[in-house]
Amino acid sequence: MALSWRSWLANEGSKHLFLFFWLSLNVWFFGKTFLLYYQGLQYYYLHQMLGLGLCVSRASASVLNLNCCLVLLPMCRVLLAFLRGSQRVASRKTRRLLDKSKTFHVTCGVTICIFSVLHVAAHLVNALNFSENYNEDFPAINAANYRGEDPRKLLFATVPGLTGVIMVLVLFLMCTASTYAIRVSNYDIFWYTHNLFFVFYILLMLHVSGGVLKYQTNLEEHPPGCFNPNKTLRQNMTMPKAFEELFPDYTTECFPQDLPVPEPFVQNNLMRICSEEPKFQSHFPETWLWISGPLCLYCVERLYRYIRSNKPVTITSVISHPSNVLEVRMVKDDFKARPGQYVILHCPRVSTLESHPFTLTMCPTDTKATFGVHLKVVGDWTERFRDLLLLHSNQDAEILPIFQQRRYPNDDWKCYKLRRLYFVWVCRDVESFRWFADLLCMLHNKLWQENRPDYINIQLYLSQTDGIQKIIGEKYQALNSRLLIGRPRWKLLFDEIAKCNRRKTIGVFCCGPNKISKILHKLSNSSNSYGTRFEYNKESFS
Repeated sequence: MALSWRSWLANEGSKHLFLFFWLSLNVWFFGKTFLLYYQGLQYYYLHQMLGLGLCVSRASASVLNLNCCLVLLPMCRVLLAFLRGSQRVASRKTRRLLDKSKTFHVTCGVTICIFSVLHVAAHLVNALNFSENYNEDFPAINAANYRGEDPRKLLFATVPGLTGVIMVLVLFLMCTASTYAIRVSNYDIFWYTHNLFFVFYILLMLHVSGGVLKYQTNLEEHPPGCFNPNKTLRQNMTMPKAFEELFPDYTTECFPQDLPVPEPFVQNNLMRICSEEPKFQSHFPETWLWISGPLCLYCVERLYRYIRSNKPVTITSVISHPSNVLEVRMVKDDFKARPGQYVILHCPRVSTLESHPFTLTMCPTDTKATFGVHLKVVGDWTERFRDLLLLHSNQDAEILPIFQQRRYPNDDWKCYKLRRLYFVWVCRDVESFRWFADLLCMLHNKLWQENRPDYINIQLYLSQTDGIQKIIGEKYQALNSRLLIGRPRWKLLFDEIAKCNRRKTIGVFCCGPNKISKILHKLSNSSNSYGTRFEYNKESFS
């Protein structure tokens, strides 16, 4: 099963190409701004003072503007759901790209962290250079008040410096709390620290309004490095009246060897003479233009989701299953959903801001409005949610705001006919099977009654065990015969399915950890000798 070029592109190749494209785009932004500040004449005097620290700080700032603009778009869930369900996005590959919005959000976040470190390091060098290279001839471009001023004053006693320090602390908290270990152990820490991005963006707008770095505005009247007799010569001697007649504005004369005029602006021992002093001005804060649109869009969406969540649902029943699994059944007016969709549950009594997605295990129909989810108690939010539902009165747990997330376009699925279902379930302990075993047994018995026993192939794998175990109960005998010890041999399983379904299309649907997902994705895109085509699909809550 060697991977072809198309298979590699469908597997890891697409991710690698995306990362290469994103890296190239950020490097292009960085290099373009770096050259602008390195070669631009309007930054000549500032560059003489700060050196490469100016170029690196501004180049990294341009990359930060780009990523701070795009990092919010993947979190606009309602917009993405609308695009995914729109007929304009008819391609399945395009919809799968929209499902990778979380990956894009993480990529932008990592990029922000990397270039923030580079930006901070460059500005630390700039603060030191502002103090040591204080320019008395052009006081307007100095951030320091005098030569030798403590650089720490520029960092902690100015608006750009102070807001920058606070932003670094906020970004550090957001990054550390986003790690997998903290998200698993205490999701509340991750959720509440991540919402500090509002503070980060407010500080970012204040940070760029300081106007510390300035550029020259009168390049035509005062070319950088030109000789100004009205200032330079009068500092050392009395200028005769004939000198002004011999050296009018924009004339070229021999360069006085004893005057320190920058070499790049002297050609053939000649220089340009002018009488006007250079004028400097701060840049308009471009960060507003980058982040105001996405930030307003995200705020409008958060407001829309809050309004939608105020339309309550009624919990009809709560069923406790083994292995800390709860089944919650609910009803809501005018709620429609299709199998495979998920909903996001938000319970204000549990957490004001926190919400979580759950796959629908029971969908409403034309005759039955009830829908439900199964949730496993594995964290703080699910533990408090369970206690609220089971330990408190029904009146306290009656209302639960909820809103639908996933939308699908009206695809024509009539050309596809389900012939057989292979159901593979891997668990670490035998008790984990019991919460879903009743439904599997019910389905198995129904197929036997309809003389369709081969319609579904159920295989249960117990990956970790000290001995042979069984699902307790006589009603589970049909499942005990299908319980296997060990882990699935995925390659052999794919070969067997491909052999039994020659030249057909097989849909592969994965709901599980990323390690298994990568294996199944690779096998789905591998070639086989039976002409069978596997279409891989991974459950995504993006």
